[in-house]
Amino acid sequence: MPKLGMEPIRRRALIDAAIAEIGAKGGLDVTVGQIAKRAGVSAALAHHYFGNKQQILIETMRHLLREFNAIAKRRMRAGQTPRERLSAIVEASFGVEQFSDATVATWLAFYAETRKSSEAYTLLNVYTRRLRSNLLHSLRQLSQRPEDTAEMIGALIDGLYIRQSLRPGPASPKDAIRLVETFIDNLLIAERAR
Repeated sequence: MPKLGMEPIRRRALIDAAIAEIGAKGGLDVTVGQIAKRAGVSAALAHHYFGNKQQILIETMRHLLREFNAIAKRRMRAGQTPRERLSAIVEASFGVEQFSDATVATWLAFYAETRKSSEAYTLLNVYTRRLRSNLLHSLRQLSQRPEDTAEMIGALIDGLYIRQSLRPGPASPKDAIRLVETFIDNLLIAERAR
């Protein structure tokens, strides 16, 4: 019988373990038993809380999306100009909370899962719509083609995650932020020159 009050703690431990295990394996070639062992609980308890590996991944992505959303909101509130708010989104996208090797591997596994799971696909759509909306909020004041610019920035962010997942060695948030910031600056300068 599970101890009362332990469920949130164990669920979080399983989510953290899923990120670590997916990161260690580089993909979804993990079992519920491996995730549970890393979390220090039994596989039966992991199944009790989540049901199956797919649900663990879905809940892990919900956790990462909530974490990203909270970080992005906090950073955007600190931005005083539309350009500062754009930078806040970029920094949240590549902050250490989201751009560690294990988290990048988890995001990539999640993207692959959207091809098979309607629930994962729906979550991905929520993320992309929210990212697009946040980008557009600032870009409408800065860009002549805000919708296209938001799409390009989102694609660049996703592309840098994919590239990082294929690279050996640790992620470089500073380099990723610099690339996206340079892209945004160059795009806005080119638009003003027209």
